[in-house]
Amino acid sequence: MKNWRVNLVFLIFIIFSATITSRLFYLQIMKKDLYRALAQGQQQSFYSSAGERGKIFFGNGQILATNIKSKIVTASPEKMDKKEETIKALAEVLKLEQASISEVINGERTSNIIKKDATEEEERALNDLKIPGVAVQEVVLRRYPYGSTASQIVGFLGGEGAGQYGLEGYYDDALKGKECFRKAGGGVGLFGGQTSCDGSDIFLTIDYNIQSTAEKILKEAKENLHIEGGTIIVMDPNSGKVLALANLPDFDPNNYSQVEDFSVFQNSAVQKFYEPGSVFKSITMAAALDAQKVAPSTTYTDEGEIKIGNYTIFNYARKTWGEQTMTAVLEQSINTGAIFAERQIGHELFTEYIKKFGFLEPTDIDLQGEVSSENKRFQEGYEVNFANAAFGQGIEVTPIQMARAFSAIANGGKLVKPYVVEKVSNGGKVIQAEPPVSESRIISQKAASQLTAMLISVVENGSGRQAKIPGYYIAGKTGTSQVPWSAFGVNKRGYSEKTWQSFVGFAPAFNARFMILVKLDNPSTKTAEQSATPLFKEMAKYILDYLEIPPDYNQ
Repeated sequence: MKNWRVNLVFLIFIIFSATITSRLFYLQIMKKDLYRALAQGQQQSFYSSAGERGKIFFGNGQILATNIKSKIVTASPEKMDKKEETIKALAEVLKLEQASISEVINGERTSNIIKKDATEEEERALNDLKIPGVAVQEVVLRRYPYGSTASQIVGFLGGEGAGQYGLEGYYDDALKGKECFRKAGGGVGLFGGQTSCDGSDIFLTIDYNIQSTAEKILKEAKENLHIEGGTIIVMDPNSGKVLALANLPDFDPNNYSQVEDFSVFQNSAVQKFYEPGSVFKSITMAAALDAQKVAPSTTYTDEGEIKIGNYTIFNYARKTWGEQTMTAVLEQSINTGAIFAERQIGHELFTEYIKKFGFLEPTDIDLQGEVSSENKRFQEGYEVNFANAAFGQGIEVTPIQMARAFSAIANGGKLVKPYVVEKVSNGGKVIQAEPPVSESRIISQKAASQLTAMLISVVENGSGRQAKIPGYYIAGKTGTSQVPWSAFGVNKRGYSEKTWQSFVGFAPAFNARFMILVKLDNPSTKTAEQSATPLFKEMAKYILDYLEIPPDYNQ
């Protein structure tokens, strides 16, 4: 009995230790960059340098990030004798709540900044009071005039003048003019040879009007569809130029140190995975058409389910469709039809096409922190894994990977590289940053044209009807997928009741000017037909009007 108790205590100790160790690993290893960014930002929200940090501009000229000289009031609590009196005096002079000042002076906040943008009148008043431990300093502040607009694209300037996330992180060396401390010609990479101490200015592909419209649509979806989050990407499928990349939730980079949920700093379009659901049937069909294993008119007989070992895969709502063409498989989003197409290709060739479409590697977009999944679960090679992947479950991608893949369908088979920086300018020298477009094709132009016609039929006759815009041919596909437990950090297989709902499409279909991806996290609707598809239409209608794209036919 005594040994049993000792063993029980020892077992509890081992479990407790393992829990603590795994949590420390998660915080210190998996999330180290996130916490480092916040910690640095709380230490200091201003910077000093030999030159001015470069500005960041939207594609149509508005300033996304700039610098201002400002006076800040700081506290050194260790030098204060009468803290309560000091708090009251500062509150009166600076017109602040005593509680917020107390948080700084009593160590409840790691930042020592009491107030930014102090006025000259406030500076004079504080100098007259001569309060021990209180100082007014002139500093350079990084400012984001449009607040939360494009916040996850731009990132923020953290402590000690270090760019964090997005463009501020990815282009940190260029923005801060690091090369001025080196010999002429001794720079690094694209920006080598600069002699000016000022940082380079960056001009984006992001169109302010399209970006702000995308963000407005997501905010309205939060109100109307109760989404937990969402992403909209607008891209030129022929070049890879990103016109908008909007995420919800977002944050104000001017006040990033006040953010409590650090994950909001991550750009969901490039740093978070999702399972695309039936949108992926377009990729499966592209592979089957390119390999000449099926044609749009190829038929098969749907029996409503497919049994694989102990698993049974059903169509949505357990419908049985009977004899159907491959076009109808996309129109009605039939799971068994996608499995049929995958089986015509064969598992090995299907995997090769997934690689060709770039789902197993990052896109190399010029934003900090892009991730890519090895999709180990899919690559386990079991029959059920291939069946599930055929209709977009059990395979994880990022939204930017899916946007790039769909762009290849829209442009006739070429895999483009997405990019958000159009050019970089320093000292009058302009460097174009547009990457070259490969002339090689991952699928044939014929296969891309066939699939485009099938995707038009999805919008005209199938599950994508809510995306139809009179006068234009729109190609697109809906997708509704269950969210796996693993997405919530739960270590078990299987799926929750929550869903990802998406629509990906392009227009005008046979001469695509833009591609739009809309992804919504757990909207209140059952399927993407009622959620993502109407939002795609709203976004597409705005762009067609904004860019004055002529209609394909008279209404």
